Amino acid sequence: MSYKSVFLSPNDTIEKAIRVLNSEPYKIILVVNSKDVLLGTLTDGDIRRAIINHKKMSSCIEDIMSKNPITTTAEESYKSIISMMKKYDVMHIPVIDENGVVVELDTLQDMLNKKNTNPVLLMAGGVGKRLHPLTNNTPKPLLEIGGKAILETILERFITQGFYNFFISLHYLSDQIQDYFGDGSKWGVNINYIIEDKPLGTAGVLGLLPNKLKDFPVIMMNGDLLTDINFEHLLNFHNKQGGIATVCVREYDFQVPYGVIEAEDNIITDIIEKPTHKFFVNAGIYAFDEKFIKDVVENSYIDMPDLIKSKINRKERVNLFPMHENWLDVGSIDEYEQAHKDSLHE
Repeated sequence: MSYKSVFLSPNDTIEKAIRVLNSEPYKIILVVNSKDVLLGTLTDGDIRRAIINHKKMSSCIEDIMSKNPITTTAEESYKSIISMMKKYDVMHIPVIDENGVVVELDTLQDMLNKKNTNPVLLMAGGVGKRLHPLTNNTPKPLLEIGGKAILETILERFITQGFYNFFISLHYLSDQIQDYFGDGSKWGVNINYIIEDKPLGTAGVLGLLPNKLKDFPVIMMNGDLLTDINFEHLLNFHNKQGGIATVCVREYDFQVPYGVIEAEDNIITDIIEKPTHKFFVNAGIYAFDEKFIKDVVENSYIDMPDLIKSKINRKERVNLFPMHENWLDVGSIDEYEQAHKDSLHE
């Protein structure tokens, strides 16, 4: 059932709104203009108050709608949306873009009960050299933060969002990770392992995925990231944008600690005091279609930046998905210690 089935215009009548509420499972009306920009919402409670106030059934819903509805964005984390629903005691929250256009309708029931068939590939084969000596005898994904293995935290965050079909790529101390997670039955999910007999780079494992893999797009994520990203929103964004892959990115700021001189032919044209430069950096999370991996040769070495560049050079579309959620790459001792500190405040 499409969320657009509950779109009404502000000039539609209360009578029509009642018919829609009685026939659709969402139990909410999204009042939008001709460009699908959200103007307000209408629920059964609004209708009842209108009846109590003797509003005519022919009255426009613009007169009784909530004109300041609670909304969220595609970048909002799953955890944050659930918290908003509980805080405001609502069962639905419209998802809007930067122009106020409705792009999705999140419901509490769907978010709590959804089963997502899209496969998840977790990269957990790295040696973790920057975390030595902690990783001398323990694979990085099994290092504990907040009393729980990093990879277990990642797995459980996917599970809370309805994912249950997992592939874990392994190389370094692979037996320990397989012994820890088994087939996933402890968590009520399916886990399959892809063993790299030799390091294949950050994208070579894609050539080892099963040939009959279904339910694309696949979500791929580094096994040392802690984040609250809403993966359902990532998939929706990817499907809506088209293209063969979507790369999650973070904004990174760098301030030059000096005055920067701009010049032309030995003549100063400008001087900028301690400018800040902003960049998008790869967040290590991807969504991709089958076409993205078709050229990856089995057991061949290739890094993700090189694979993405090859697609761009062929004029194939690769999208970016900006993230603002909590995100931490646990790749060094300092980052590991920071993650420990953060876990104490959760």
